Amino acid sequence: MSGTKYNYTYIWLISLVAAMGGFLFGYDWVVVGGAKPFYEPYFEITSPSAKGWGTSSALIGCVVGALLCFVKSDAWGRKPLLILSGFLFTLSAIGTGLADDFFWYNTMRILGGIAIGIALNLSPMYISEMAPPHLRGRLVSLNQLLIMIGVLSAQVMNWQITLYDKQIPQIVTDEIIRQSWTGQNGWRWMFGVEAVPAFLFFLIMIFMPESARWLMKNGQPDKAEKILAKIGGSDYANAEIMAIQETLSIDEVSQVHFRDLFEKKLFKVLLLGIFLAIFQQWCGMNVVFYYAADIFQAAGYTLQQMMLNIVVIGTVMVISVIVTMLIIEKIGRKKLMLIGSLSLSIGYGLIGSLFSFRITGLPVVLLTLANVAIYSITLAPLVWVILSEIFPNRIRGAAMSAAAMALWVGNFSLTFSFPAIKENLGWANNFWLYGAICAFGFIVLFFTLPETKGKTLEQIEAALVD
Repeated sequence: MSGTKYNYTYIWLISLVAAMGGFLFGYDWVVVGGAKPFYEPYFEITSPSAKGWGTSSALIGCVVGALLCFVKSDAWGRKPLLILSGFLFTLSAIGTGLADDFFWYNTMRILGGIAIGIALNLSPMYISEMAPPHLRGRLVSLNQLLIMIGVLSAQVMNWQITLYDKQIPQIVTDEIIRQSWTGQNGWRWMFGVEAVPAFLFFLIMIFMPESARWLMKNGQPDKAEKILAKIGGSDYANAEIMAIQETLSIDEVSQVHFRDLFEKKLFKVLLLGIFLAIFQQWCGMNVVFYYAADIFQAAGYTLQQMMLNIVVIGTVMVISVIVTMLIIEKIGRKKLMLIGSLSLSIGYGLIGSLFSFRITGLPVVLLTLANVAIYSITLAPLVWVILSEIFPNRIRGAAMSAAAMALWVGNFSLTFSFPAIKENLGWANNFWLYGAICAFGFIVLFFTLPETKGKTLEQIEAALVD
């Protein structure tokens, strides 16, 4: 609304706190990549299936967390589930660091996955439902920035821990790693330090307000009005409440109708959301994050050089998301998504060609960093911005959770299958496969993705389902 005096301090505060869930997701998501060269020898893991399970077990929990949001986020609200995720992040970090066998390691990782499934689903949704339209893209991208800062934090922690261990020579074997300090204890600290920010998120989230749109949907307009007035004043609150009420019929205020997801118009939007979620995973970038050490090893780097290269990847990701926050409201969602998918396709083709011609070293690193930057500016933040915008108020929680479950199924299938795919296809064919997937994604998005820049959630709903 023009002339509205927004309380920007309050808006950014609640967005930053919610985005801490993104930070924890980023750390938990990537820490396993740096820890795997050490916990695998410790647990004596050698088969491709066991390696895939150790890397991807948390993703089973992610599906459970998304399913919990699907069933309960519209009934319980966003805040209680975000508090639960903070508790589970804390428990998982401590439990993984203390695990003495592969079973308990994976059990604790699954608990952390539940927390990830909740946080990645609800943190951007919560921010989207609280943010004014002209700031929504930037603030939801803030969640992605915190994710990338969490990623970088995990990478720096992993790297510094390996530098601390003077027992690791330039060329190492599994037995040498197993007997080293990092092979016995260092990898535990990689997981365990997450407990500090996780517990802080758990505590602070207790004092945050509930989503105003959720309060309206569940018949608590007085509480919603107070929160919205604190964001933009009484006139802004009244206008927002009227807009929200127009999208909620009386019998939909107190309950969720999951059958609404399968209405013809809504189902088309749901399918678009599910495609976006799966495409973000199957574009191949998670292979770079989870298996960066393997990629750089294949490119001829030593263990500690690999860790440094992984830190550089995280730095590029953080800088790239800052770029997104500066340009998203100017360029728009659709154009950036198209640029990203096409550029990734070309980048993967070039990386595959390098491996095909046995060109290793710096060219592989530079092209990998270029693809990471492209992904971090486009698909990484924008998919969550778009998902938080396109679903109608009355079924947003359920629809967002359905898309998140699809995302984690895609992530698990990609991560679990990658060791076997790599063994059968080789590095070159593997990257060419992801290039083809990105080209297909470009075509689908060109014909189906609407532009949502600068519109209220209610305006987007009207455009998509009317």
